[in-house]
Amino acid sequence: MKKWIAGCAVVLLSGFLHAEEVGSVDTAFKLIGPDHKVVVDAFDDPSIQGVACYVSRARTGGIKGALGLAQDPSRYSIACRQVGAIHFLKSLPKQEEVFKESASFIFKHVRVVRIVDAKRNALTYLTYSDKIVEGSPDNAITAVAVLDQKIPLK
Repeated sequence: MKKWIAGCAVVLLSGFLHAEEVGSVDTAFKLIGPDHKVVVDAFDDPSIQGVACYVSRARTGGIKGALGLAQDPSRYSIACRQVGAIHFLKSLPKQEEVFKESASFIFKHVRVVRIVDAKRNALTYLTYSDKIVEGSPDNAITAVAVLDQKIPLK
């Protein structure tokens, strides 16, 4: 019963969870405001205990970056890994957005979608960006094999 309650709490709060910054490196010096960076963020899959994803992306610095008005480039890398025993908190849809974060003032987002590959019993994660007017085809993908149990599908 306790596991079920904890699982429901995680699912209900998943819309409010954000990635945590694991680290960053400077790529260009800016005299005023923060430097341009490549940042590595980590987040846990909100529906699956034991799976974490790491997304690297460029973050624009300078005055616009400091004020949150800059538009970050649409180039990302992702790596999702099993970091503990895998436990499904709910049955999964074939495709579900598991992460979304702003990449500009209001018009652009970094998104991560989990796509279940039922035939291979694997979880694939696709990262890309969207914009209200024009998105970007730049994307990255990773997969996590689930070896000891069947993925529960809706």
